[in-house]
Amino acid sequence: MKVNKVRRLWCKSPNPGTKTISTCTLPYFPIQILLLFLSLCHSFVPACCNRKPPPLPILPLPTTFQLQWQLSGMALFFHFGTNTFTDSEWGSGHVHPTLFNPTKLNASQWIRVAKDSGFSRVILTAKHHDGFCLWPSDYTNYSVRSTNWRNGNGDVVADLSAAPKDAGVGLGIYLSPWDRHESCYGDTLRYNEFYLAQMTELLTRYGEITDIFLDGAKGEGEKDMKYLFDSWFSLIHQLQPGATIFSDVGPDTRWVGDEYGVAGSTCWSLYNKTVSDIGNVDSQYQREGDPFGPDWVPATCDVSIRPGWFWHDSELPKSARSLLEIYYKSVGRNCHLLLNVPPNTSGLISDEDIQVLQEFTELRRSIFSHNLAINAVINASSIRGGILETHFSPYNVLKEGIYTYWAPEENQSKWILYINLQELVSFNVLQVQEPIQMGQRVIEFHLEALSQHGVWMRVANGTTIGYQRLLLFPKVKSEYLKLVVDKSRAEPLISYLGIYMDPVTVLRETPDKKSVACFNGSQVLQTTTTNNSLSAAM
Repeated sequence: MKVNKVRRLWCKSPNPGTKTISTCTLPYFPIQILLLFLSLCHSFVPACCNRKPPPLPILPLPTTFQLQWQLSGMALFFHFGTNTFTDSEWGSGHVHPTLFNPTKLNASQWIRVAKDSGFSRVILTAKHHDGFCLWPSDYTNYSVRSTNWRNGNGDVVADLSAAPKDAGVGLGIYLSPWDRHESCYGDTLRYNEFYLAQMTELLTRYGEITDIFLDGAKGEGEKDMKYLFDSWFSLIHQLQPGATIFSDVGPDTRWVGDEYGVAGSTCWSLYNKTVSDIGNVDSQYQREGDPFGPDWVPATCDVSIRPGWFWHDSELPKSARSLLEIYYKSVGRNCHLLLNVPPNTSGLISDEDIQVLQEFTELRRSIFSHNLAINAVINASSIRGGILETHFSPYNVLKEGIYTYWAPEENQSKWILYINLQELVSFNVLQVQEPIQMGQRVIEFHLEALSQHGVWMRVANGTTIGYQRLLLFPKVKSEYLKLVVDKSRAEPLISYLGIYMDPVTVLRETPDKKSVACFNGSQVLQTTTTNNSLSAAM
């Protein structure tokens, strides 16, 4: 090794607190070796010193199966049974079973309609309130076994359970607690034993069941009955641990509080199971959830494509535009849409219903298939770990899915995403998603657009986001946008941001004293530039 090579370096001065250039004697290394040494030292620095860890999740959190349910977005409900043949909604339980005779029943058609229309789950009324069973139960004679259909050897549940296997569609079961046929109804012990025996048949004969739908429906003046729901839930989770259980209050998903498919403009997945009972709930609490709730119980919005839940020859389906409006108010408000499409007396989905579903699918495709912000330049008020930390980059909001996201730095006073669309774009829909596996966080947010006069104007205000929020507002033309989170339970995390143009949905303006038009929970400020709000004319 060569030594005593003289170099001028910054060396310590004899006087404390000062430095001076002096001559020091150091070993000599070629510059290439020195650079290699520094590079090797850097490569051995632990990765944890370079990457900022994800933020702490905020409780409560969804289970794996709740996440799968939420990601599926929509399901079809099939109300089918003796009511289909008697032109009724609530059967008496005394109709002769031979009336049930769907000669052209084709469960594969039902599943094909679901898949082609973008519904990844289906739920069948295996038993409705009249007590008639669509499978040959060993515990009652009031079932398909007592019909002439397929000589008493038919099994609707079996047909439907076989059809989804190749289509990737999940199968769910509705087993009505209220039973107007069985004589043991009203006897707490005997009926709960009977009910659990039938539930066991359904959960052990037909493969994987993804959803169990229960309700508290019961007509006035009917027998008093105590359902042992906790025992039911335990058995279901034992026999089908991956199934999500719906009831008014969960345990896995809750009723939204109406049968119009409409959630609250504020809708939390957070909930308190102890404040309500199945069959006795507060509609507003169901619609909105609870920002302080200790339980994760997201809402299901159930609605029928027709006026009734069962098929009636005299009824016609809703229009595709009506379904799109329901979509904004359910899926677009952090909920799951459960759309009832009842098979007819032939055992098929009616052509007019299929036509509407096809049009509904095409409307969604035409609006949401292309994100107008996909090529945008995205910046943020801050980035967790600094601007070089790509793991939490604002560009993550342009990647579909909830498992990548923008995260701001901790302890910030503002949370803003700046969107440069790089050209003037006309749009009227905002899509925002949170990574709900990290908890639901955002309480309030708003969208701003830079007007052609160079003034930032509010386009819309929103409250909760959750898995997905869709806001519809009067058409805007702008190149520069800001998504501003005004209030959050913790540092907000945004997993997706989309900008779209909906040319068909008409805003229904119902101005109040503040001159605010509301649609789908977004508040479209209609006043002038005195409060920096974008007018409907722009």
